[in-house]
Amino acid sequence: MTRPGWAGRRRGGAGVPEPPRGLSAVRHRWHHASLRARLILIGSAGLAVGLGLGGLVLVQTLSFSLQRNLDMSARGTASDVAALVRAGRLSDPIPIGGASSLVQVVDGRGRVVAGSAGADRLVPLLEPTVLASARAGRPQTIGGERVGTTGPLRVVAQPVDRPTGGSVLVAVSARGMSESVAVFKTTLLVAFPVLVGLLAAVAWRVVGWTLRPVEALRRGAAEITGASSARRLPVPAGNDEVHRLAVTLNDMLGRLEAARLRQRAFVADAAHELRSPLASMRTQLEVANRLGAGTDWTETTNDLLTDLDRLGRLTNDLLLLARADEGALPPPTARVDVAALAAEVVGRYADARVPVGVVAAQPGWVTGTPDALRQLLGNLLDNAVRHATTGVRVSVEAPDGAVLLTVADDGPGIPEPDRERVFDRFTRLDGARARDDGGSGLGLAIVRELVRLHGGTVTLGDAGPGVRARVRLPRDNADGSGESAGSEGRGRRAHDTFGRRSGEADPRVTAVPDPADPPSP
Repeated sequence: MTRPGWAGRRRGGAGVPEPPRGLSAVRHRWHHASLRARLILIGSAGLAVGLGLGGLVLVQTLSFSLQRNLDMSARGTASDVAALVRAGRLSDPIPIGGASSLVQVVDGRGRVVAGSAGADRLVPLLEPTVLASARAGRPQTIGGERVGTTGPLRVVAQPVDRPTGGSVLVAVSARGMSESVAVFKTTLLVAFPVLVGLLAAVAWRVVGWTLRPVEALRRGAAEITGASSARRLPVPAGNDEVHRLAVTLNDMLGRLEAARLRQRAFVADAAHELRSPLASMRTQLEVANRLGAGTDWTETTNDLLTDLDRLGRLTNDLLLLARADEGALPPPTARVDVAALAAEVVGRYADARVPVGVVAAQPGWVTGTPDALRQLLGNLLDNAVRHATTGVRVSVEAPDGAVLLTVADDGPGIPEPDRERVFDRFTRLDGARARDDGGSGLGLAIVRELVRLHGGTVTLGDAGPGVRARVRLPRDNADGSGESAGSEGRGRRAHDTFGRRSGEADPRVTAVPDPADPPSP
């Protein structure tokens, strides 16, 4: 069964496609030609057209110049003879200096009155109808057979100032001019193709030399494979476009290599993190199977649910980071009071290992996604509670044009060289490497992605002792009355995107006392 539109392209039903013809063949050959060949063809065609137009202009200029010289020479002779006629000193035959000129003096009726040696005494050089045009100053070209010569003649007429209305006619042979123009045309027709061919050959070599670095880039790119992705393209010397292209491509390859290494490390770490709870669950099930009736299924079920919860959190975190990498996180659209949201989230830590306090002197409105902000603050609080010694303090401030959210603990702190590295994925410092004591190493990485989503910044500083995490978000100065309910509704719809705390409505929104504050009397 043949494809539609293909049968017409087969030759004689034999299943052989017909070769393209006419304009299609030209297009086919053009698209399959090398860049070098196309450049040479374009350059040669442009050069040929330019030389052709230039040659045409030269031929016309030469022809005009030679013809003008002939006309000026003939007019000079006619003026001299007309002066003799007016002076009454005209002799017959009329003496002339050039052997290639013919002179006739005709009266008002067109009859020949006198002539030079060799001029016809009966038939005038110009017919009466043409003579009027010549007398008006327009030279005429006639054939040589009219006067018994070969080649064309240029004839000028000079009126004689007398009542009879006679004229002096001077004919000059244009044969030499025609031969000179013909020789010039032949020279151009021979020289121009040779010149175009020589220039095309030179251009072929020059273009090949110019494109040699491009070919080197192509060969270098062909040699780069997945196993040798650390290789780079050869960079030609100089600072031209090809050099800059090679530098740009090498920079791109470096970024791709770094992304590949990050992806490989991310996949390895993710596989390792997923394997840990799965291995724990498998071990518990194997032990329960061997104990048989002696298995405490309540305890075993609780342990399995703990591992499943840990596995679910890890999966949600990985999905969130994957969506962040793809730019698929929902954009912030709701107006959120960070102070109220902080009080709500802190309320969930009433039974935490250490007291968690919140200080918010005034509302701090931002444009954001409520569940994303809850997860952001929750991750910071999880880390702070995990490492704090006596308590954690959360504060919300509203400096000029921004909302500042601060989470501080009094734990061992983070060395300054590691304060940027801890935002990398699956990064654990030496004191937090035990997976049973902490998270998966994705908490701060998620914090950074969510802060970037809201157009803010996050930094870690020294709390003396402990760590102070500062999140700076752009402030929304519009009136926020009546919008918290809508924000909450939109936050619940983002539950699947922003993790396990998304959409949880906790009635405990009362602030927990700051552990650093003195007890009430």
